[in-house]
Amino acid sequence: MQITLREFQKQDFKALENIIRETWQYDEFSSPKTASKLARVFLSSCLTNYTFSRAALDNGVPVGIILAKNRAIHRCPFSRKIRQLTAVISLFLSKEGRNVSKIFGNVNGIDQQLLQDCGRTYPAEIALFAVDSSCRGKGIGKVLFQSALDYMKEQKLDAFYLFTDTSCNYGFYEHQGMTRRCEKEHTFMINGQTAKMNFFIYDYYCK
Repeated sequence: MQITLREFQKQDFKALENIIRETWQYDEFSSPKTASKLARVFLSSCLTNYTFSRAALDNGVPVGIILAKNRAIHRCPFSRKIRQLTAVISLFLSKEGRNVSKIFGNVNGIDQQLLQDCGRTYPAEIALFAVDSSCRGKGIGKVLFQSALDYMKEQKLDAFYLFTDTSCNYGFYEHQGMTRRCEKEHTFMINGQTAKMNFFIYDYYCK
């Protein structure tokens, strides 16, 4: 395995879309077509929300991504907003897409509630962090996380936060020195079945 890091590029999109689709297990509660569209919406939304990016590549193929945002200087290019809107419209064209999109709305609401309950104001956030499951345990996550940490320090940002949940390896963040600030449990109805998840906000104060 030969890992290199560089900024996100447009040609990385499809590979990262597949990583997100598998990481958040969209195929478990929707058809393959809708699962792909959900991943596209999620990734294109994250790409409206960063000032720093690092993609991890194994022999030129993206196997991980981290996006960080300095809130004070963030500006979203119009082209990224258009891509996000196009992805959302595509998802809403089917009844299944409209139904599962409600999950996004619920999760966004939970995240905002967590941030409010936290009662803190942060200058920065980690907007997206994902590593291909086949490459986990090989130190790629640590390298990506450290690249974001270096960026925060360069920008003189003294604290940042991120959202995560029980579908992810949230213990990783504690190993990196982050602190869980708030937690919220939520029960979803997906295809007639109930699914219970816990959502977290973690933060980090740079030394």
